[in-house]
Amino acid sequence: MDDSHIPIDINTNKLLDWLVSRRHVSKDWQANILKIREKINAAIQDMPAHDGIVKLLSGQHINYFHCIKIIEILKETEADTKNLFGRYGSQRMKDWQDIVSCYQQENIYLAEASQLMMRNVIYEVPGLKKQIAKCEQAQQESEKKIKDYSRAETIAINDFNATCKQLGIKGKNIKAELLELLKELPLIYKKMDFKELQDGINMYKSFINYHSGKNDNLPLLPILSYLISHGNTTTYEYTYGEKPVSVEEPTSDAIITTDKEESANIDFGDDVQIDFSSLSVEKEIDFGDSPGDSPNEGDIDWGNTSTTEEEFEIVDIDINLEESGIVVENSGLDGGIAKGNDAYTILDNPKTRDQIINDLMELNAFLKMRLYEMANGGDMMTMLDGPNVLKMQTIEGVTSLADHVSIALEGLMNKRIFHLHNIKHSPKYVDMLTASLKQKLDVVDRMKASKTLVEDKMVDNAAQIKKINPVIKQVIDKTKIIQKQIEEDISKKYKGRVVNIVGAINLM
Repeated sequence: MDDSHIPIDINTNKLLDWLVSRRHVSKDWQANILKIREKINAAIQDMPAHDGIVKLLSGQHINYFHCIKIIEILKETEADTKNLFGRYGSQRMKDWQDIVSCYQQENIYLAEASQLMMRNVIYEVPGLKKQIAKCEQAQQESEKKIKDYSRAETIAINDFNATCKQLGIKGKNIKAELLELLKELPLIYKKMDFKELQDGINMYKSFINYHSGKNDNLPLLPILSYLISHGNTTTYEYTYGEKPVSVEEPTSDAIITTDKEESANIDFGDDVQIDFSSLSVEKEIDFGDSPGDSPNEGDIDWGNTSTTEEEFEIVDIDINLEESGIVVENSGLDGGIAKGNDAYTILDNPKTRDQIINDLMELNAFLKMRLYEMANGGDMMTMLDGPNVLKMQTIEGVTSLADHVSIALEGLMNKRIFHLHNIKHSPKYVDMLTASLKQKLDVVDRMKASKTLVEDKMVDNAAQIKKINPVIKQVIDKTKIIQKQIEEDISKKYKGRVVNIVGAINLM
């Protein structure tokens, strides 16, 4: 095959080395290109108004091939300066012709164009694509963050709504609503019925009496038994066995704290001071101590000072205690005044409430153990000679008794009553519960704010991607043009042989 038909393939990354090795350009070409760049910068300052020139000079690096096009345009704009010998008298034309002449010396233009093409292929386009990839990765991470923030927001708002629903508040004015709930506690305690537990207590007592060998009733579950028989009385009545004359239940510490906060700015007139300056102290008080004319002057006259027994007279004085305003505690049939913790009901008093819960748990443990023994045949002795109350029990009956105890425990220990009880008896608890609920709302607000920031970042990344894509296309298009120009120029040097610049440039 003729050599003229064999194509010349040049790798993009090796193009400049190939030109130097074939002696098309010198090794020190970069030293000469600086002078040419200076001439181009000076020539650009004086250009005619032409759309083609404006398009060539806008936003791109001016190279040799651009200079050729500029000269073609100047041939039109500077045609009136052409003389008889075909030379142009225009300084603009002379400047650009000089620039082209400098470029052609030692093929400097070819080295510069090759370097520009290689820089676009190796650095510019990959760098721009890397920016887009980074923005796209940031978009994916932002989408994931938004999902995480939305999930955390949903969990926080669901927890807040669930707690508010559990407490029975709307969650608008949290602390005030919590304190308002305290009015419901007496009604809640009033609805509780513990009479269904009596059979279980009787069974427990019979079991203990039978196994202890005693026939007398042992003091088992005392406060629970009292609650069933007497109801939810005051602690005073439970302690002393008599009803109080009156009940002075202490105000909730939480309410007192709130009232203090609301009345912190009340003016009680404490700045008023009494002026004692108008009072005269010059006169002394006369106690009648000065001696008189007689020895007995100034003495107290007690009337009849006779001490004979006959002269004493006993006077019967009838004093009404109610009219006098004197209250004698513990003097009536119904006792005295219930104050402090004694004024609370036994279900409301923290101490007695814990005792009731302990009794219920003790009874519940007994019934569960009885169920286990009955299911595994471990109560044969009780079935033979035990009391009737034990013999007549069935698994179903004991299960029913255990269920009643579980219901009672659930009624006393459910979270709503737990919260209300602690709110009433602990001023710090209502603040902690309020802070806990507000913290959930703060989490919701933070998640919303975080989502807004991430969404704004996604908008910025999308705008940046939209901005970079046209730039990449423009650089690639210009690089392809330079590739074609270089291939044609090298082909001329090899008698028209086909020249192909291969490699990375074809992967853009």
